[in-house]
Amino acid sequence: MLVRWQPFQEMEEVRRQFDRLFREFAPLDQETAKGGWVPASELRDDGDYLTLRLALPEIEAKDLDIQVTKDSLSISGERHIQRKEESEKGYYWSEMSYGKFRRVFALPVAIENEQVKAEYTNGILTLTLPKANEVKAFKVNVAAELPAS
Repeated sequence: MLVRWQPFQEMEEVRRQFDRLFREFAPLDQETAKGGWVPASELRDDGDYLTLRLALPEIEAKDLDIQVTKDSLSISGERHIQRKEESEKGYYWSEMSYGKFRRVFALPVAIENEQVKAEYTNGILTLTLPKANEVKAFKVNVAAELPAS
């Protein structure tokens, strides 16, 4: 069987793939364009819970705000510039980002937001997100009455 080649259909598929790619990166670009910065993150599935880690060097725990719902997570904070009087003479370059940041994560599964645990050590924020108990199906037995004899 011969199939007719349709180049416009293939171009449309490529356009959809690019749109999906740009939607995934758009929140990062918008935050960076506003003068903010975006901390690196990783989300791992560890069976009964998810583990989210963010690299937040030179930020104090008191400067972090973490909001959790059953299906999303928001983390915001600020990294303050630290200058000493002897370094006020100027920089040759700086690749460090300073200022406010905000990350919002849509979680792949529902979590028990009341049981989330946070640990902040050596500039790494680690959140343990217990998965919500899923409703499990169970079998219902139907009791049948026997006909009277």
